[in-house]
Amino acid sequence: MNIETVKDNITKNIGKKVIVTVYGMRNKVNKYEGVLYKVYPNIFSIMTDYGEKSFSYNEYITGEVKIRYF
Repeated sequence: MNIETVKDNITKNIGKKVIVTVYGMRNKVNKYEGVLYKVYPNIFSIMTDYGEKSFSYNEYITGEVKIRYF
C-alpha cells in the first residue's frame, strides 16, 4: 500500500458517511463518526457533529487510523 493508492481510495469516497477509529498511546481508542469532507495533499478531513477532524495519510498507512465506509 502506497500513499498514492490511499489518496485515490479516499478521494473516491468523498461525501460518504464514515467512522474513523484512532488508536492512540496507552491503548486509548477514539471513534469519530461523520462525512468524508475534504482531501488535501497530506491530510484528509471529516465533518462531525462537533466540527472538522483531520488525519494524515501516513497515520492510515501505519494503522494508527482506520476508516469504515457506509
